[in-house]
Amino acid sequence: MISIKDVEHVALLARLNLNAEEKQLYARQLSDILDHARKLQDLNTGDIPPTAHVLPLQNVFREDKAGKHMPVDKVLANAPDRQDNFFKVPKIV
Repeated sequence: MISIKDVEHVALLARLNLNAEEKQLYARQLSDILDHARKLQDLNTGDIPPTAHVLPLQNVFREDKAGKHMPVDKVLANAPDRQDNFFKVPKIV
């Protein structure tokens, strides 16, 4: 079981102000979570290949190709400030 001292340490890191009752509750809940994780370690996963996702998904990116673009005046119509055909932004150093 997780100790109250461990709960107090995690609460300090998370900047949580817990009362005594909450510390007891979280100690029990965190212990239950870790007990469940220990049960999962007992599973035989030797024949299961490592995967990044449980479903056989693949990216469906479209081909990157140039298309029609908007006229410069329309693009810059609502720009707060512009210089020639560009957005003008504050200098950041």
